[in-house]
Amino acid sequence: MQHSLRRSPAQLAIEGALCVYTAARYKADWLDAMRDGDGLELDLSRVDEIDSAGLQLLLLLRREAQAQGKPFGVGARSAAVDDLLSFCNLNDELDAGASR
Repeated sequence: MQHSLRRSPAQLAIEGALCVYTAARYKADWLDAMRDGDGLELDLSRVDEIDSAGLQLLLLLRREAQAQGKPFGVGARSAAVDDLLSFCNLNDELDAGASR
């Protein structure tokens, strides 16, 4: 599991799992990046596993972005991420820039 961060605007690239075992570790850092930057865009193209905890974190980030009036979205996506977002009918809501 690895992730990299570039601020203003904050862009995160995540590698590995985004699941119940990792979401709690990412949460504080990602909320800080949202607060300190000009929004947040995630590159999830290297995420090989995502579950409901990962999805819950994405929805929390979207809500926080809306509350702060900042853009948030998921740019590049792996097949696992795309499958889950499609299954939950959340593709449009989590597209990069959708919450501007």
